[in-house]
Amino acid sequence: MPETVLSKSKIVDDFIAPACDQPVTILYQDEDILLIDKPSGLLSLSGKNPLNWDSVHYRLLKGQKGISPAFPHAKLPHRLDFGTSGIMVVGLNAASSAHLNKQFQARTVNKRYIAVLEGWLEHDQGQISATIAKDPTIFPRVKICEVTGKTAVSEYKLLQKLDADLNAEFKMPRRSVVQYKPLTGRTHQLRIHSYYIGHAILGCDLYKSEGSEQLAKRLLLHASELEFIHPTQGKVVTGVCPCPFYEA
Repeated sequence: MPETVLSKSKIVDDFIAPACDQPVTILYQDEDILLIDKPSGLLSLSGKNPLNWDSVHYRLLKGQKGISPAFPHAKLPHRLDFGTSGIMVVGLNAASSAHLNKQFQARTVNKRYIAVLEGWLEHDQGQISATIAKDPTIFPRVKICEVTGKTAVSEYKLLQKLDADLNAEFKMPRRSVVQYKPLTGRTHQLRIHSYYIGHAILGCDLYKSEGSEQLAKRLLLHASELEFIHPTQGKVVTGVCPCPFYEA
């Protein structure tokens, strides 16, 4: 977890992102939007620290590492966490970006994720409702707080129960593969909700049990589906991005 320095005026985050050699893959393209596959270990937007220049947005603007040609007017109406992989939609002009922004703000965009959790879930499906609050004393983490938190709701569906595997590279305990559908869009929502119910996402460095972070080389959270209204065509677009760590 990155170290944080607190001062009276601001929070200084000295996290330096390691180099990411994986490309951003274009899944769909027209004159108004892109659908892309973001790799795990890449920032969505470049950080304030000049060493954190590499990001999805930077690559789109500059046309580097798998992006060709460059898209100088590209805008991101949403983000994925550094460790999360998967599908993102990009606006390629001002009008399309504004239309997409309104959809995300109105929570009319349907998002689905695949995650691998520590342990076996008790129920095959359910809903997690736990308010999430920011707290500068624990940045970059957030916390569950009924007093200061904002409403956060995540639906889940169990896809598969994986038994213990003592012959794996990591001595694997029981695990649950789930599909998440967040009904709100709070910071780190799926990660902290998983931890809150006692089933941390494998590979998560911020919300973890004693050993869950060491059970995977990356955060096992992937944005698999995105459904929204095309900003100029007016039709429903359903983008699908195969999960790199789970195949149904």
